[in-house]
Amino acid sequence: MFRSRTEAIGEGEFIALTAFLISLVALSIDTMLPALSVIGNDLGVNKANDNQLIISAIFLGMAFGQVVYGPLSDSVGRKPAIYLGIGIFIAGSLISLFATNFTAMLFARLLQGLGIAAPRIVTMALIRDKFAGNEMARIMSFVVTLFILVPVIAPVLGQIIISYSHWRLIFALFVLLAVITLIWLAVRQPETLIAEKRIPLSFSRVVDAVKEVCANRTAFGYTLTSGFLSGLFLAFLNSSPQILQEQYRLGVMFPLYFATLCIALGLATFMNGKIVLLYGMRLLCHRGLFLFSGLSLLFLFPAYSYDGHPPLWAFMTYMSFAFFALGIVYGNLNALAMEPLGHIAGVGAAVIASLSTFMSLPIGILIGHSYNGSVMPLILGFTGCGLSCIALVIWTEKTAEKE
Repeated sequence: MFRSRTEAIGEGEFIALTAFLISLVALSIDTMLPALSVIGNDLGVNKANDNQLIISAIFLGMAFGQVVYGPLSDSVGRKPAIYLGIGIFIAGSLISLFATNFTAMLFARLLQGLGIAAPRIVTMALIRDKFAGNEMARIMSFVVTLFILVPVIAPVLGQIIISYSHWRLIFALFVLLAVITLIWLAVRQPETLIAEKRIPLSFSRVVDAVKEVCANRTAFGYTLTSGFLSGLFLAFLNSSPQILQEQYRLGVMFPLYFATLCIALGLATFMNGKIVLLYGMRLLCHRGLFLFSGLSLLFLFPAYSYDGHPPLWAFMTYMSFAFFALGIVYGNLNALAMEPLGHIAGVGAAVIASLSTFMSLPIGILIGHSYNGSVMPLILGFTGCGLSCIALVIWTEKTAEKE
């Protein structure tokens, strides 16, 4: 394999490399959105809602992969774990590229998710190895800022490809970007986990971490809440092409409207980084969840009065504020779930990510597959999940006080 330089790369290049590694996740999801109906038609999908499984399948793969790569990287090193994951992702992309039926496509997307979980999880450990405290927070803020741009750009890229070429070119692009990233990592980034600090791979270590997360009410409660919110995001990803492209007849303008919502989410994430030390994670979670749930309850009335087809400006206004509220909540929930798990931070983070992703799948699929030509299933799903999150947070914090 390639040999990396022995000296550390510069901070700017490290930020760009880690942002690119994490961005492969968003690229593999958001680039597909404008192409779902085209792919479904070519592969003989009879029910339009089934096209959503092209998105859900990659989340299923990530749910399995996330809990594996963290402990694996602690044992063999960060780079080999990422090499393995990107290799599996490339294999999945190649199968997708040549898929001739929907079953093969879903299997390939499952492989992509299984592979892309490696850069998603291990890159965090890569950053932790090199930085700590305020320095780590500073580097992460730069990485997240670059990452936020990807969901804005990716659907545009997908739309350009299907407008001027074939949807299979999207998967060829994934292969090219994955190979470039693999070479970049191999040649330029030294291994950050020295041999003396590696931990033998143990299945029991993962099982023990799962037991500890489930037994700790604080970690478990916030993980469940995170699962509901992840389900909301998946539900929107699944149904957004049908709602915006078809119901509102935006066609090729879909990426522009999708980008607007991503910008609202990104602004909230950026603002949260500025105000979390001032107000605290719990207060911001409370305010964000109450804002999101209140907006969703209120929007049920105009959505219902317009028979599930409110004016586009009203729908986009609601969704922008809802996504802003979710952006305030989401990152804080993961941090709150991790608070009691400092002694098993690496494997604990992997377990929390995996559990919340597994939980999001039935929620996202159920809400997405309920799409019936109106926004009512989505808004009802948002409302129900928002209220469930509030109940879970109250239960979690009351239990934590008793303990």
